Parts: sequence; C-alpha cells; structure tokens
Amino acid sequence: LVAAKIDVADGKAMRAAGDQLRDKLSSGIGVLIADVDGKVSIIVIVTKDLTKRFNAGKIVNEVAQIVGGRGGGRPDMAQAGGKDTSKIPEAVAAVEGIIRSMA
Repeated sequence: LVAAKIDVADGKAMRAAGDQLRDKLSSGIGVLIADVDGKVSIIVIVTKDLTKRFNAGKIVNEVAQIVGGRGGGRPDMAQAGGKDTSKIPEAVAAVEGIIRSMA
C-alpha cells in the first residue's frame, strides 16, 4: 500500500503519476492525493491481481468523502475530486483504515 500527498501541476500530471506508480507496483494499491489549483485531486491504482478483492472506485469514493468530494472509475483505476484541501493529511492518514475495512 502506497498512500501519499504529491505535488503536481494538473490532472494530466496526476494521471501520469498514477501510471508511474502502477508500473512500479508488482502487486498493491496506490492512493495519490494532490492540491491542484486549490482543489483536491485523488487517484487510486489497484494492480490487476487485487481487483477481485479491492475496487479502486469504491476506495476513491471513501477517500473523496473526507475532502468533500466524490469520484469513480474502473476496478483498477479511479479518480476523484474534492473541495477541502485542508483535509488532505486526514485523507492520506485514513487510507490504510479504508483498505483494511474492505479486506
């Protein structure tokens, strides 16, 4: 499990960071959160071997609720946005518990 706040310029860079993380993970879940122009951007990556147990869309929605947002996507990759950038540290800290609750 990788959960981190990252610094990116825009949504395109966020997706690129998610792709890079997926390429580095042989098996795992990655949750990246960023402040992009005063709004929260979240991307969740689940490697193919774990998509039967973990759904990126469900994970991203749980994380997004913390920052006042919502999102969705495929079982292996999902994105969300949110409004409350002050809650990014709380969202990062909550990721492990969210994943454990789905296991």
